[in-house]
Amino acid sequence: MNYIFLLLNLFLFLIPICLSFDKKVFPIGQLKSTVAATLITGIIFSAIAIFFTLFKVWSFDSVFLSGVYYRGLPLEHYLFSFTFTFAGLGIYQYLNAKFPNNQLQKFSLSVSNLMLGVCVAFLFFAYAKWYTVVTFSILLILLLYIEYLNKLRFMYRFYRAYLVCLIPFYICYGIICNLPIIQYQAAETIKLRLQNIPLENHFYIMGMLLLAVYVFEFFEKRATTK
Repeated sequence: MNYIFLLLNLFLFLIPICLSFDKKVFPIGQLKSTVAATLITGIIFSAIAIFFTLFKVWSFDSVFLSGVYYRGLPLEHYLFSFTFTFAGLGIYQYLNAKFPNNQLQKFSLSVSNLMLGVCVAFLFFAYAKWYTVVTFSILLILLLYIEYLNKLRFMYRFYRAYLVCLIPFYICYGIICNLPIIQYQAAETIKLRLQNIPLENHFYIMGMLLLAVYVFEFFEKRATTK
């Protein structure tokens, strides 16, 4: 039982590995940008997870863990921040290669504006709940910067990849939240759940993947302009 979370991380890690058998989809030149984006995003969201653990926003059931902790956060959750990011980037690159048409990019700003409105609404109505506030603040800042200050245009491709990433998301969090491996402090969430998964988790993962995709595109742009 204590290796279930580790096995979920292995499952996530294998997604881009399996997709990488198609050499046309994953040119070796993008590996450096993928690794950099995974590391940067994993480190940032591991720090956020430590914050949530220290303030008891969430807690872990040791029955499902290996017993290795750092700053109160189990090894498995550190790995999860990296493996989910890695899997998301793999799916993002795969879809970009298989479906290069980007004509729907013109509608992405409307979707982002809708998401900004959702973020503001949750921040207004749940301003006293740590998990809700931190999650939607991160997403709000990322969306504002990427859509209105950043010059890279990739949001349609991001939203497409995010929708596909919901498949491994529901597999992993369905197990994590229903065993439960992670227990969420009800007072720090809005208490809305889908299949026992807190609503905030959907937006927490969205922020994680959005940061990863932005960093990936940033490094790819730098590589092509040298």
